Amino acid sequence: MAQQGSKGGREAPASGATQLETVLRTARKALVLGVGGGGDIVGAIPTARFLELFGITCVLGGLSWERFVYDPQPGTRTLAEVTNVRPLAPTAWLANAQTATTSGVRFAESRVAELYGAETLLVDLSQGAAGVVAGLRAAIEQLGADLLVGVDVGGDSLAEGHEPGLRSPVADALMLAAFSQLGDELPSLWGVFGYGSDAELTPAEIDHALSVVAEHGGLLGAWGMTPAVAAELRRVVEQVPTEASAIAVACAEGARGTRAIRNGTRTLALSPVGIVTFYLAPRVLYERVAALARLVADAPSLEAASARLVDGGFPSEYAFEVEMYRRGAHEYPPDARNSYLRPH
Repeated sequence: MAQQGSKGGREAPASGATQLETVLRTARKALVLGVGGGGDIVGAIPTARFLELFGITCVLGGLSWERFVYDPQPGTRTLAEVTNVRPLAPTAWLANAQTATTSGVRFAESRVAELYGAETLLVDLSQGAAGVVAGLRAAIEQLGADLLVGVDVGGDSLAEGHEPGLRSPVADALMLAAFSQLGDELPSLWGVFGYGSDAELTPAEIDHALSVVAEHGGLLGAWGMTPAVAAELRRVVEQVPTEASAIAVACAEGARGTRAIRNGTRTLALSPVGIVTFYLAPRVLYERVAALARLVADAPSLEAASARLVDGGFPSEYAFEVEMYRRGAHEYPPDARNSYLRPH
Protein backbone atom coordinates (compact mmCIF):
# COMPACT_ATOMS: atom_id res chain seq x y z
CA MET A 1 0.00 0.00 0.00
CA ALA A 2 1.39 3.44 -0.88
CA GLN A 3 2.43 5.62 2.01
CA GLN A 4 0.65 8.90 2.64
CA GLY A 5 2.66 12.09 2.37
CA SER A 6 3.64 13.63 5.69
CA LYS A 7 2.71 17.10 6.90
CA GLY A 8 6.28 18.10 6.07
CA GLY A 9 5.49 17.52 2.41
CA ARG A 10 7.48 14.33 1.82
CA GLU A 11 6.00 12.43 -1.07
CA ALA A 12 5.02 8.79 -1.03
CA PRO A 13 7.57 6.59 -2.80
CA ALA A 14 7.54 7.59 -6.45
CA SER A 15 7.08 5.24 -9.38
CA GLY A 16 10.19 3.08 -9.57
CA ALA A 17 10.95 3.35 -5.85
CA THR A 18 11.62 0.14 -3.94
CA GLN A 19 11.21 -0.67 -0.27
CA LEU A 20 14.71 -1.68 0.84
CA GLU A 21 13.34 -4.02 3.51
CA THR A 22 11.34 -5.90 0.89
CA VAL A 23 14.40 -6.28 -1.34
CA LEU A 24 16.55 -7.59 1.49
CA ARG A 25 13.91 -10.13 2.52
CA THR A 26 13.15 -11.47 -0.95
CA ALA A 27 16.23 -11.22 -3.20
CA ARG A 28 18.43 -14.28 -3.65
CA LYS A 29 21.11 -13.24 -6.15
CA ALA A 30 22.36 -9.75 -7.01
CA LEU A 31 24.58 -8.20 -9.64
CA VAL A 32 26.55 -5.53 -7.76
CA LEU A 33 28.34 -3.23 -10.18
CA GLY A 34 30.71 -0.31 -9.84
CA VAL A 35 29.17 2.12 -12.34
CA GLY A 36 31.92 4.66 -12.93
CA GLY A 37 34.70 2.57 -14.45
CA GLY A 38 38.24 2.15 -13.15
CA GLY A 39 38.33 0.86 -9.59
CA ASP A 40 34.65 1.44 -8.76
CA ILE A 41 34.22 -2.33 -8.40
CA VAL A 42 36.16 -1.99 -5.14
CA GLY A 43 33.55 0.41 -3.79
CA ALA A 44 30.88 -2.17 -4.61
CA ILE A 45 32.36 -4.68 -2.17
CA PRO A 46 30.83 -3.13 1.00
CA THR A 47 27.39 -3.36 -0.60
CA ALA A 48 28.00 -7.00 -1.47
CA ARG A 49 28.91 -7.70 2.14
CA PHE A 50 25.77 -5.87 3.32
CA LEU A 51 23.55 -7.94 1.02
CA GLU A 52 25.25 -11.16 2.08
CA LEU A 53 24.12 -10.52 5.65
CA PHE A 54 20.61 -11.24 4.33
CA GLY A 55 21.61 -14.39 2.49
CA ILE A 56 21.89 -12.75 -0.93
CA THR A 57 24.57 -14.18 -3.24
CA CYS A 58 26.47 -11.44 -5.08
CA VAL A 59 28.28 -11.23 -8.41
CA LEU A 60 30.64 -8.25 -8.49
CA GLY A 61 31.31 -6.28 -11.65
CA GLY A 62 32.06 -2.98 -13.33
CA LEU A 63 32.86 -1.34 -16.65
CA SER A 64 35.39 -2.30 -19.30
CA TRP A 65 36.91 1.15 -18.92
CA GLU A 66 40.20 1.72 -17.09
CA ARG A 67 41.57 5.15 -16.22
CA PHE A 68 43.80 6.62 -18.94
CA VAL A 69 46.82 6.35 -16.64
CA TYR A 70 46.51 2.55 -17.02
CA ASP A 71 44.92 2.22 -20.46
CA PRO A 72 45.82 5.09 -22.82
CA GLN A 73 43.10 4.12 -25.32
CA PRO A 74 40.14 6.47 -24.69
CA GLY A 75 36.89 5.08 -23.36
CA THR A 76 35.42 1.65 -22.86
CA ARG A 77 36.82 -1.50 -24.46
CA THR A 78 34.59 -3.60 -26.74
CA LEU A 79 34.48 -7.37 -26.98
CA ALA A 80 36.86 -7.28 -29.96
CA GLU A 81 39.40 -5.48 -27.76
CA VAL A 82 39.60 -7.95 -24.89
CA THR A 83 40.95 -11.45 -24.35
CA ASN A 84 39.99 -14.29 -21.99
CA VAL A 85 36.38 -13.36 -21.31
CA ARG A 86 33.17 -15.41 -21.32
CA PRO A 87 30.59 -13.42 -23.34
CA LEU A 88 27.01 -13.36 -22.07
CA ALA A 89 26.04 -10.73 -24.66
CA PRO A 90 27.96 -8.36 -26.96
CA THR A 91 28.13 -5.78 -24.16
CA ALA A 92 28.36 -8.01 -21.05
CA TRP A 93 31.07 -10.58 -20.33
CA LEU A 94 32.42 -12.55 -17.39
CA ALA A 95 36.04 -11.78 -16.56
CA ASN A 96 38.65 -13.92 -14.83
CA ALA A 97 42.15 -13.32 -13.50
CA GLN A 98 43.64 -13.42 -17.01
CA THR A 99 41.17 -11.05 -18.66
CA ALA A 100 42.92 -8.11 -20.32
CA THR A 101 42.75 -5.77 -23.27
CA THR A 102 44.41 -6.87 -26.49
CA SER A 103 47.24 -4.47 -25.60
CA GLY A 104 47.79 -6.30 -22.30
CA VAL A 105 46.03 -4.00 -19.80
CA ARG A 106 44.28 -5.89 -16.99
CA PHE A 107 40.99 -4.57 -15.68
CA ALA A 108 40.27 -3.86 -12.03
CA GLU A 109 37.62 -6.58 -12.42
CA SER A 110 40.35 -9.04 -13.46
CA ARG A 111 42.30 -8.30 -10.30
CA VAL A 112 39.18 -8.67 -8.15
CA ALA A 113 38.42 -11.98 -9.88
CA GLU A 114 41.94 -13.14 -9.01
CA LEU A 115 41.68 -12.03 -5.38
CA TYR A 116 38.36 -13.79 -4.78
CA GLY A 117 38.69 -16.72 -7.17
CA ALA A 118 35.37 -15.88 -8.84
CA GLU A 119 34.38 -14.41 -12.19
CA THR A 120 33.32 -10.76 -12.30
CA LEU A 121 31.03 -9.01 -14.76
CA LEU A 122 32.34 -6.50 -17.32
CA VAL A 123 29.90 -4.09 -18.99
CA ASP A 124 30.73 -2.23 -22.22
CA LEU A 125 29.35 1.30 -22.71
CA SER A 126 30.21 1.61 -26.40
CA GLN A 127 26.59 1.12 -27.52
CA GLY A 128 25.13 3.64 -25.09
CA ALA A 129 22.48 3.00 -22.47
CA ALA A 130 20.53 0.72 -24.83
CA GLY A 131 23.57 -1.53 -25.17
CA VAL A 132 23.96 -1.61 -21.39
CA VAL A 133 20.30 -2.58 -20.97
CA ALA A 134 20.66 -5.42 -23.48
CA GLY A 135 23.84 -6.68 -21.85
CA LEU A 136 22.47 -6.54 -18.32
CA ARG A 137 19.27 -8.29 -19.39
CA ALA A 138 21.36 -11.16 -20.72
CA ALA A 139 23.49 -11.26 -17.56
CA ILE A 140 20.44 -11.20 -15.31
CA GLU A 141 18.86 -14.10 -17.19
CA GLN A 142 21.96 -16.27 -17.57
CA LEU A 143 23.24 -15.71 -14.02
CA GLY A 144 19.82 -16.05 -12.40
CA ALA A 145 19.88 -12.64 -10.71
CA ASP A 146 16.79 -11.11 -9.18
CA LEU A 147 18.36 -7.85 -7.96
CA LEU A 148 20.45 -5.23 -9.75
CA VAL A 149 22.64 -2.84 -7.75
CA GLY A 150 24.85 -0.06 -9.06
CA VAL A 151 27.43 1.66 -6.87
CA ASP A 152 28.77 5.10 -7.72
CA VAL A 153 32.00 5.81 -5.84
CA GLY A 154 32.20 9.51 -5.06
CA GLY A 155 28.78 10.71 -6.15
CA ASP A 156 29.07 12.01 -9.75
CA SER A 157 25.66 10.52 -10.53
CA LEU A 158 24.08 13.05 -8.13
CA ALA A 159 25.22 15.98 -10.27
CA GLU A 160 22.79 18.32 -11.97
CA GLY A 161 25.59 19.47 -14.28
CA HIS A 162 26.40 22.95 -12.99
CA GLU A 163 28.78 21.83 -10.22
CA PRO A 164 32.23 23.46 -10.74
CA GLY A 165 34.18 20.36 -9.68
CA LEU A 166 32.33 17.89 -11.90
CA ARG A 167 34.77 16.02 -14.16
CA SER A 168 33.57 12.53 -15.12
CA PRO A 169 29.78 12.26 -15.47
CA VAL A 170 29.30 10.31 -18.70
CA ALA A 171 29.80 6.72 -17.44
CA ASP A 172 27.55 7.26 -14.42
CA ALA A 173 24.94 9.01 -16.59
CA LEU A 174 24.72 6.15 -19.10
CA MET A 175 24.56 3.53 -16.36
CA LEU A 176 21.88 5.43 -14.45
CA ALA A 177 19.80 5.77 -17.62
CA ALA A 178 20.06 2.00 -18.12
CA PHE A 179 19.18 1.26 -14.48
CA SER A 180 16.16 3.54 -14.69
CA GLN A 181 14.86 1.51 -17.64
CA LEU A 182 15.58 -1.85 -16.02
CA GLY A 183 13.82 -0.84 -12.81
CA ASP A 184 10.51 -1.79 -14.44
CA GLU A 185 11.78 -5.35 -14.93
CA LEU A 186 13.36 -6.24 -11.57
CA PRO A 187 14.23 -4.60 -8.24
CA SER A 188 17.09 -2.15 -8.72
CA LEU A 189 19.11 -0.07 -6.26
CA TRP A 190 21.56 2.76 -6.80
CA GLY A 191 24.29 3.17 -4.20
CA VAL A 192 26.47 6.23 -3.57
CA PHE A 193 29.64 5.35 -1.65
CA GLY A 194 32.49 7.54 -0.44
CA TYR A 195 30.65 10.87 -0.19
CA GLY A 196 32.78 12.94 -2.53
CA SER A 197 35.83 10.68 -2.44
CA ASP A 198 36.56 11.41 -6.11
CA ALA A 199 36.84 15.15 -5.29
CA GLU A 200 34.20 16.21 -7.81
CA LEU A 201 31.00 17.07 -5.94
CA THR A 202 31.31 18.85 -2.60
CA PRO A 203 29.60 17.54 0.54
CA ALA A 204 27.11 20.42 0.33
CA GLU A 205 26.23 19.49 -3.27
CA ILE A 206 25.80 15.84 -2.29
CA ASP A 207 23.66 16.85 0.69
CA HIS A 208 21.38 18.85 -1.60
CA ALA A 209 20.97 16.07 -4.15
CA LEU A 210 20.24 13.41 -1.54
CA SER A 211 17.70 15.72 0.07
CA VAL A 212 15.89 16.18 -3.24
CA VAL A 213 15.83 12.41 -3.78
CA ALA A 214 14.54 11.92 -0.22
CA GLU A 215 11.86 14.55 -0.74
CA HIS A 216 10.49 12.46 -3.60
CA GLY A 217 10.58 9.16 -1.73
CA GLY A 218 13.76 7.82 -3.32
CA LEU A 219 16.22 7.68 -0.42
CA LEU A 220 15.79 4.04 0.62
CA GLY A 221 18.39 3.67 3.37
CA ALA A 222 22.09 3.58 4.12
CA TRP A 223 24.75 1.28 5.55
CA GLY A 224 28.22 2.04 6.88
CA MET A 225 30.95 -0.55 6.41
CA THR A 226 32.14 -2.25 9.57
CA PRO A 227 35.79 -2.46 10.67
CA ALA A 228 35.94 -5.99 9.24
CA VAL A 229 34.78 -4.81 5.82
CA ALA A 230 37.11 -1.81 5.97
CA ALA A 231 40.01 -4.18 6.69
CA GLU A 232 38.97 -6.29 3.72
CA LEU A 233 38.88 -3.21 1.50
CA ARG A 234 42.34 -2.24 2.75
CA ARG A 235 43.66 -5.59 1.50
CA VAL A 236 41.88 -5.13 -1.83
CA VAL A 237 43.14 -1.59 -2.51
CA GLU A 238 46.68 -2.83 -1.99
CA GLN A 239 46.16 -5.03 -5.08
CA VAL A 240 43.65 -3.06 -7.18
CA PRO A 241 44.60 0.51 -8.20
CA THR A 242 41.92 2.94 -7.03
CA GLU A 243 42.07 6.32 -5.36
CA ALA A 244 38.42 7.07 -4.59
CA SER A 245 37.65 3.78 -2.83
CA ALA A 246 40.96 4.01 -0.96
CA ILE A 247 39.77 7.34 0.45
CA ALA A 248 36.84 5.53 2.07
CA VAL A 249 39.27 3.12 3.71
CA ALA A 250 41.28 6.04 5.06
CA CYS A 251 38.08 7.54 6.49
CA ALA A 252 37.28 4.24 8.22
CA GLU A 253 40.75 4.26 9.75
CA GLY A 254 40.25 7.71 11.26
CA ALA A 255 42.08 9.89 8.74
CA ARG A 256 41.24 13.60 9.02
CA GLY A 257 41.97 16.81 7.18
CA THR A 258 42.34 16.98 3.42
CA ARG A 259 43.75 14.63 0.80
CA ALA A 260 44.93 15.30 -2.77
CA ILE A 261 44.23 12.80 -5.56
CA ARG A 262 44.69 12.63 -9.37
CA ASN A 263 48.33 13.73 -9.25
CA GLY A 264 47.43 16.57 -6.93
CA THR A 265 44.90 18.14 -9.29
CA ARG A 266 41.96 17.59 -6.90
CA THR A 267 41.59 17.94 -3.13
CA LEU A 268 38.89 16.68 -0.80
CA ALA A 269 38.04 16.74 2.89
CA LEU A 270 38.08 13.45 4.79
CA SER A 271 35.07 12.56 6.96
CA PRO A 272 33.65 9.49 8.72
CA VAL A 273 30.59 9.76 6.45
CA GLY A 274 32.89 8.44 3.70
CA ILE A 275 32.31 4.88 4.94
CA VAL A 276 28.56 5.05 4.23
CA THR A 277 26.70 3.81 1.14
CA PHE A 278 23.40 5.59 0.53
CA TYR A 279 20.81 3.53 -1.37
CA LEU A 280 18.51 5.32 -3.80
CA ALA A 281 15.71 4.42 -6.19
CA PRO A 282 17.35 4.78 -9.64
CA ARG A 283 14.17 6.07 -11.29
CA VAL A 284 13.72 8.84 -8.71
CA LEU A 285 17.34 9.94 -9.04
CA TYR A 286 17.04 9.86 -12.83
CA GLU A 287 13.80 11.83 -12.98
CA ARG A 288 14.35 14.36 -10.19
CA VAL A 289 18.08 15.15 -10.14
CA ALA A 290 20.22 13.61 -12.86
CA ALA A 291 19.67 15.91 -15.83
CA LEU A 292 22.81 14.63 -17.56
CA ALA A 293 21.52 11.04 -17.50
CA ARG A 294 18.33 12.21 -19.18
CA LEU A 295 20.39 14.11 -21.75
CA VAL A 296 22.33 11.01 -22.84
CA ALA A 297 19.67 8.32 -22.30
CA ASP A 298 18.98 7.76 -26.00
CA ALA A 299 22.50 8.46 -27.30
CA PRO A 300 23.45 5.53 -29.57
CA SER A 301 27.06 5.31 -28.38
CA LEU A 302 29.53 6.46 -25.77
CA GLU A 303 30.99 8.90 -28.28
CA ALA A 304 27.56 10.38 -29.02
CA ALA A 305 26.77 10.68 -25.30
CA SER A 306 30.07 12.46 -24.71
CA ALA A 307 29.42 14.82 -27.62
CA ARG A 308 26.01 15.74 -26.17
CA LEU A 309 27.62 16.67 -22.88
CA VAL A 310 30.38 18.68 -24.52
CA ASP A 311 27.93 20.46 -26.82
CA GLY A 312 25.87 21.36 -23.76
CA GLY A 313 28.88 22.89 -22.01
CA PHE A 314 29.41 19.98 -19.61
CA PRO A 315 32.58 17.99 -18.94
CA SER A 316 33.14 14.44 -20.22
CA GLU A 317 35.79 11.98 -19.11
CA TYR A 318 35.73 10.48 -22.59
CA ALA A 319 36.55 13.87 -24.14
CA PHE A 320 39.26 14.27 -21.52
CA GLU A 321 40.80 10.91 -22.41
CA VAL A 322 40.70 11.72 -26.13
CA GLU A 323 42.64 14.89 -25.34
CA MET A 324 45.13 13.02 -23.15
CA TYR A 325 45.65 10.46 -25.94
CA ARG A 326 46.26 13.28 -28.42
CA ARG A 327 48.84 14.77 -26.06
CA GLY A 328 50.44 11.42 -25.31
CA ALA A 329 49.92 12.14 -21.59
CA HIS A 330 50.17 9.32 -19.06
CA GLU A 331 49.23 11.20 -15.88
CA TYR A 332 46.84 13.94 -14.85
CA PRO A 333 48.28 17.22 -16.14
CA PRO A 334 48.72 20.42 -14.10
CA ASP A 335 46.08 22.12 -16.26
CA ALA A 336 43.47 19.45 -15.52
CA ARG A 337 40.86 22.12 -14.81
CA ASN A 338 41.18 23.83 -18.18
CA SER A 339 38.66 24.28 -20.94
CA TYR A 340 38.83 20.87 -22.57
CA LEU A 341 37.30 19.46 -19.38
CA ARG A 342 34.47 21.98 -19.25
CA PRO A 343 33.93 23.56 -22.69
CA HIS A 344 32.88 27.18 -22.92
